[in-house]
Amino acid sequence: MRKALRWLLSLVVLIGTMSAAGATASAATAAEPTAGTDIKDRILAIEGMSLIEEKPYPGYRYFVLNYTQPVDHRHPDKGTFKQRITLLHKDTSRPTVFFTSGYNVSTTPRRSEPTAIIDGNQVSLEYRFFTPSRPDPANWSKLDIWQAASDQHRVFTALKKIYTKKWLATGASKGGMTATYFERYYPRDMDGVVAYVAPNDVVNKEDSAYDRFFEKVGTKECRDKLNAVQREALVRREPLEAKYQAYATAEGYTFKTVGSLDKAYEAVVLDYVWAFWQYSLLADCGSIPVAATAGDQEIYDSIDAISGFSAYTDQGLETYTPYYYQAGTELGSPDIKQPHLSGLTRYGYQPPRNFVPRDIPMRFKPWVMRDVDTWVRHNANQMLFVYGENDPWGSEQFRPGSGTRDSHVYVAPGANHGANVARLVPDQKAAATAAILKWAGVAPAAVQQDEAKAKPLTTYDAKLDKRDIEREPALRP
Repeated sequence: MRKALRWLLSLVVLIGTMSAAGATASAATAAEPTAGTDIKDRILAIEGMSLIEEKPYPGYRYFVLNYTQPVDHRHPDKGTFKQRITLLHKDTSRPTVFFTSGYNVSTTPRRSEPTAIIDGNQVSLEYRFFTPSRPDPANWSKLDIWQAASDQHRVFTALKKIYTKKWLATGASKGGMTATYFERYYPRDMDGVVAYVAPNDVVNKEDSAYDRFFEKVGTKECRDKLNAVQREALVRREPLEAKYQAYATAEGYTFKTVGSLDKAYEAVVLDYVWAFWQYSLLADCGSIPVAATAGDQEIYDSIDAISGFSAYTDQGLETYTPYYYQAGTELGSPDIKQPHLSGLTRYGYQPPRNFVPRDIPMRFKPWVMRDVDTWVRHNANQMLFVYGENDPWGSEQFRPGSGTRDSHVYVAPGANHGANVARLVPDQKAAATAAILKWAGVAPAAVQQDEAKAKPLTTYDAKLDKRDIEREPALRP
């Protein structure tokens, strides 16, 4: 799955908890005062829960925690590991959002869009096998979507005794996939799911939807401009690889996993067009150099800014080994044709196997995604999927069928991989916001009568609602 500059759109958010049984509605906008047993003590009374640190944030309590999980939920006696959790605690009288990024968890207080909409608590879970939430020794056969969903189920079961109101699952990109898989395996846990820009690669070998996307996205002028830079980077492979080698030497980067600097270079270049549409907007096309007149450094800098030359180094790949492992065993990954590069590529779109150390065995299971897709089509209840019109990952979407209940798919016009409810057209934005409020059990009477009046229950917080922008490897959602 391809990518290069990734907002952690999923805004690594966390759970919260608070309040005494008799809390009133007015307590919804402020953290509850200490009354009886402190919320931290209640959380730490959960067997297997331990505190890493507490960080102050106005109106909330914010905890970074460890929770002891079985390595194998089918055989819990076969060893355990500690999994990181963050909790953004508002009040136990408020609903709770269970956020997953599908990757590492952020330890900076952040609030996902659904959390802001419902003015709730937020629990955020680090995905198993992302360091430090990795068993030691690591039995990679225990990294699959069922085991990860079972991690969530155990956390939910433990915290539901404290946070007794409604729960929603959410996440973006791989986090949206994670929220969907959780719902598939544990459909009675959550009261609703909000999955952002979640790819649905049902048949891994069938990727024509992506080819059709790249034939039409944006404008022909922008597509041609991007294609020309990408092609030029392969035409000028020798001088640009010399720059890459100098950069790698200076930074101490190596290429043992992918096999060679040449393979890594081509992988970065082939990500270029995909990465642009994933994280940029049509308006950004003006910043792309004109290939015919651009110097080597200008071409190199453009590829680096959008795809990132550190992505396929051993050091760049190491953090994301769990993702590439999953892409090559269950999730699938796209393979696009790129006819404008005919005769210039040596390796094509490389499979996830190339980005995982060879001592980790991998076997692809094609039935896993088909099972999830079938389940969503027939059983999706109170699920909301949001996609971006210009996001490549939206080429293959989840599609709840006619027999499902109160489930929706919306596409934000002109949006990229950062698409969210706020970017939908007005009537869809209101409908999505109203659904989230209703599922969480906090829809005001006016919204229950007229969804057009739906709006978030909180105001924008520049720090708490900030979107983190980080360079991360390509080939991932």
